[in-house]
Order: sequence, then structure tokens, then C-alpha cells
Amino acid sequence: MARKSPFDLSKCARPNILKLQPYRCARDDYKDDGTNVLLDANENAYGPGLALNERGKLEESSQPEVDFLGLNRYPDPHQIELKELLCRLRNTRVHTQKELRPENVFVGVGSDEAIDALLRCFCAPGRDKILTCPPTYGMYGVSADVNDVEIVKVPLDVENGFQLQPDKINEALAADERIKLVYICSPGNPTANLIRKDDIQKVLEHPTWNGVVVVDEAYIDFAPEGSSLAEWVTEWPNLVVMQTLSKAFGLAGIRLGAAFSSPEIASLLNNMKAPYNISSPTSALAKAALSPKNLAVMRQKRDKIIAQRERMLRELPNIPGVGRFLGGQDANFLLVEILDKPASEGGKPSNVTALATYEALAEKKGVVVRFRGKEYGCEGCLRVTVGTEDEVTKFLEELRVVLQSLHAGIKIESSKVEDKKEKEASAVVA
Repeated sequence: MARKSPFDLSKCARPNILKLQPYRCARDDYKDDGTNVLLDANENAYGPGLALNERGKLEESSQPEVDFLGLNRYPDPHQIELKELLCRLRNTRVHTQKELRPENVFVGVGSDEAIDALLRCFCAPGRDKILTCPPTYGMYGVSADVNDVEIVKVPLDVENGFQLQPDKINEALAADERIKLVYICSPGNPTANLIRKDDIQKVLEHPTWNGVVVVDEAYIDFAPEGSSLAEWVTEWPNLVVMQTLSKAFGLAGIRLGAAFSSPEIASLLNNMKAPYNISSPTSALAKAALSPKNLAVMRQKRDKIIAQRERMLRELPNIPGVGRFLGGQDANFLLVEILDKPASEGGKPSNVTALATYEALAEKKGVVVRFRGKEYGCEGCLRVTVGTEDEVTKFLEELRVVLQSLHAGIKIESSKVEDKKEKEASAVVA
């Protein structure tokens, strides 16, 4: 029997939290049963950037030093060795001769911890604001809502390859001193394009605005060499560059991200974090991944992804009903238009067809991509992660079948293994 209590959640919880909607992904709709081709979350389809044997076990020479007997103790709260390795990776001397040092680094649980920490550090709830440039990564908005921080939006330039509009951003910053952070995703998500360095510099050089520019480089290792601006934080006290091991490094499962900044900002972030936010096993795996041998493995797998990305760029346009690629080609995914009929018949980008394609691929073909048609400037778009050679082959084949069926108004037959077994069983029973 429930106890009587005056407790009323709707009057006790913060109003902005009660209004929150969770961050959703395609796997909220389509659970992975172990047979699906997962091209929805921009993971590294070729696996971790670690030297593994044929059984998927770490080679002896690449074993991370996890002190299992020491797991009863809290992990290192400072992670200096890990930070040194991250600095060594990003000290390229492309953008400056100055060097990153551990005091320039905050490490967190994925990039998401840094996104949230920066909001809590610089924005007073219910008063201050952030600026985002849609279409962009959804967690900036989720974290702002959690922290009761308003969002000012200055969209990317749809007519110019989803590039930044620094003059419009600067106008917004000049008009509202309560904007404390500008989040810029480069390469963009879902746009896959690298943001021009000169455009970012225009915002950094704003003559009156007192705030921080945050550049999210989650996909930077798929862009041309020397693209990362991480070391540039040594030149700009109002610049933060975020990165993660979840994408090119293929280590989404360990949840390790980093923010490079001035020592002063990094100190603030380190002061406010949970005391032991990075677990010992996560730290050990991250340090192993940053060793020369495993960096070579990561780069080999990245090159395979780039090769498959080039293949998709060549072959997707040959499928009737596939439109333009929007944005850029600097990430491990592509943003592509889906048309209501073949281009030869005057087809136009269609959210109805794109959504139906997304659903049919997942439900009938076991290929899960991401519908992005509701994002600004992305009418009729799917975002497709670049998979392995076999996964890309299956995606291309099934997309052709699905679009052909949709355009002809024909029922789409399932090619999923479990559906075929179910049909066979039904036929036997009948």
C-alpha cells in the first residue's frame, strides 16, 4: 500500500527540468539485435584503434596497464600522463609555435561533460545565454535546457555549404551581452564540413564581446591533416577546443573527451568537475590508444573509412532518387538528399520520402541510418555513417531497392534474417 505524502513532483522539480525531452537517437526506435548494419551514430565501423588479434583480444605489446588489484582505490584525479599524451598528439605547430601542456587540458566523460561544464562555468541559470549555429549537434541545446540557459540561434549559411556566418554572429553578440558562449561544430554535425579558420577568428576578434568561443572537433581526424585548432588555444584566451576518442579512435564505449583551453579556463573546469571523473580502466585504455603503435592502427582504420567515404560519394549519385550531398566531406558520415522521384523525372528533396526510406531501411532491411529532415536546411536529408566495405555494399544495395519500391508504390519486402525465418516457419505451419 502506497504511503500518503504531500509530495508533488510537478511542484518540487525545477520547471525547466520537467519540460525536458531526452536526447534521442535512431536506436531509441530500432534496437540493435546483433544483425543490423548500424550507420546512425557516427561510430567507427572498423572498431577500436587498438592492435587486436584475430579473436579481438589486445596484443601483448598493446595491453593497457590496468591495475586490477588497485580498483578498490579511486582513480587519479589529475590524469597528467593522459593529458601529456593528448597534448603531444595535437602539438602540430601548424597554427602556432607555442605548445600545449597538461595545464591546457580538461578531460571528461566524452565531450558531453565539457559541453555541460562550460555552460555551468560561464552561464548563470535563467539569465545568461549561449549561441548555436543550426543545424548542429543536439547536446548543446539539451545542456542549455538542463541549465536553464536560453539559446540564441544564428544558422549556418545553407546556400554556402553550411559555412559559418561570422558577421551575423558578431551582430548578435554586440546586441546581447548576456551571450557568454558560442558553440561551433567543426566538422559540423550533421553537415560534415570543416568551418573556415578565418571565420572563427572573426568571432574571436569581436571588439566588445566578453565571452568564449567553443569549437567542437569531434570528427577532426577525418578532416585533412593539420585541421585541428587545438594548439591555437595557446594564442587565444577566449577559445576552447573540444575533442573525443569516440569517433576516429573507435572508443565510444570508454567515454573519454577533452577540452583544450587557456590554463585559466582549464583550471576552472578542473576545479568544478567531480573528483574522480575518469575511471582507471578508461584512463588506461585511452593512454594505450595514444601510444605510437595504436595511433598507427587508428590511422589505418581511418584511411579505410575515408576510402569508403569516397566510394559512397561516387556510387550514391548513381541510385535513382538520391539527390545532392549537402555540407562537406570532412567527417565519417555524409548528409544526402532523398528525392520524391528520380532526378531525371524532376524529383525534389522530400521529408516524406526520406522518412519512409529511413523507416524501411531499418524495419525491412536491417540498415539503420539517421533521418535529419527536420533540421534547419536539411529538407529530405538522411545522415549516413560511413561503414565497412561490406556495410556500405549492403547499404547501397538496399537503398536502391527501397527507393525503387517507394517511387513505384510497391510494398517493400523484408530482407532481415529474422523476418525470413518467421515467414518460413509460418509457411511450414500453414
